[in-house]
Amino acid sequence: MRILLFLATNIAIMMILSITFSLFGIEGLLAENGVDLNFQSLLIYATVIGFSGSFISLFISKFMAKRSMGVEVIVTPNNQTERWLLKTVQEQALKANIGMPEVGIFNHPSPNVFATGWSRNNALVAVSTGLLSHMSQNEVEAVLAHEISHVANGDMVTMTLLQGVLNTFVVFLSRIIGHVVDRNVFNVKSGHGPAFWIVSLVSQLVLGLLATMIMMWFSRYREFRADEDGASLAGRQNMISALSKLEQLQNLPQLPTEMSAFAISSSKMSALFSSHPPLAKRIASLSTK
Repeated sequence: MRILLFLATNIAIMMILSITFSLFGIEGLLAENGVDLNFQSLLIYATVIGFSGSFISLFISKFMAKRSMGVEVIVTPNNQTERWLLKTVQEQALKANIGMPEVGIFNHPSPNVFATGWSRNNALVAVSTGLLSHMSQNEVEAVLAHEISHVANGDMVTMTLLQGVLNTFVVFLSRIIGHVVDRNVFNVKSGHGPAFWIVSLVSQLVLGLLATMIMMWFSRYREFRADEDGASLAGRQNMISALSKLEQLQNLPQLPTEMSAFAISSSKMSALFSSHPPLAKRIASLSTK
């Protein structure tokens, strides 16, 4: 299904780009001689593909998170827990010098929390019912501080920009590979044959895996930074205690893959493709400082 969606998305984008190129008087990816690549056109093409999806995802991230996770945003607190959540997030947002995020609760057994949003002053912080039932108030305060730190550090925007740059390079290089194979292996003298698009898409998939490794490395790095900044907001021992509790509860159901990158912890994956470092390493990093 992911591959079919990938192919369908590429076809749709190519159609949109064809119209865009025509409007701006750009004939295509080839130079006027119909043989060589037009690198300027290719760079425009790659940049549009590379950044469009990333920025669209960023701008609709709050809406999609609310819808996919069933987040109930707290407008008027109905109980003491909700009042405490709003008060705690407000105090941490003031300390971190950001606008007050929306605060919500979603029904999930995983003790987790995530933050998302397109800017530091227009974010959403949502906690799971599992978090509230399995962790103490001090531990919940610490994981909230971790997510507030992500917002204050602009991690969502930074990840979007990095994803856009990586996507651009992936598309740019994959089309060059497709062009070289089309010319030298299949001996297409002018224009582009089917091999160009097939090899380009296969190359895009392979290079995309390498780009994902880079993205996940950055994601793991930002977790250490958010742990440290969260410890400054809520107390180092509280943060260590919260991470230790998460480590004890790792066997509970995890958040969906599309949300795990923005949460405080995620399920175990291959080290190169994991969005979060092992909790033991994060605890050790805080304990040695």
